[in-house]
Amino acid sequence: MRALKVLLVLVVLLGGLFVAADRIAVHFAESEAADRAKTTLGLTSPPGIDIKGFPFLTQVLVKKLDDVAVTADGVQAAGTGGQTLRVTRFQADLHGVDLGSGFSSAVADTAEGTALVSYEDFAKAAPSGVTIGYGGTSADGKGQIKVGVEVSTPVGSIKRSVVSGISLAGKDSIKLSAGKIPDLDSLPPVVEDLVRERIDFTRALSGLPEGIELTSVTVNADGISIAATGKKVVLAQ
Repeated sequence: MRALKVLLVLVVLLGGLFVAADRIAVHFAESEAADRAKTTLGLTSPPGIDIKGFPFLTQVLVKKLDDVAVTADGVQAAGTGGQTLRVTRFQADLHGVDLGSGFSSAVADTAEGTALVSYEDFAKAAPSGVTIGYGGTSADGKGQIKVGVEVSTPVGSIKRSVVSGISLAGKDSIKLSAGKIPDLDSLPPVVEDLVRERIDFTRALSGLPEGIELTSVTVNADGISIAATGKKVVLAQ
């Protein structure tokens, strides 16, 4: 009986040591992944990396992580024409992450995430002279963006403020489109053309991981929320 008690104690102790070793290993892996992502994405601080599932060491042995959650602030996404678009806050959930030889590559079976772009950050990627802000909701309850602009035209400087809708433009871009621009009916058509050249514009989120595409875009008082999903998403190679 005494021998059985000793055996049980040893089993408990060994189990505790295994759990401790597993948690130490996952913490180290999360830290290393965060540092690597910081360098790759050009962040000012490491992103949050949460490798889920237990035991972690078993996942490493088969080189496939069940689930990984990523959060980051201040991500610089390459934009149109060499511009950058700062993503204020980003979060993603990755599922079935295959690790390559030497852990040098990672491909997720599926992934979904959201990115929030503040109006201040979006305005920095807008054409010169354009201001951006929250425009409340339309009659059908959809969020709108308030766009202001001052443009030099053949009839003088024109300043206008309109509300614009926002939509997806392909798999990696978002587009602003204003409705009727007020007080232009009596002016030459070229004036409206010049105004629209500034306020109707498209911005691409280039540099997205291979396999990811944008699925929706909405706006609220906090900013522009962009959702994305993907299959066989290449995270590193």
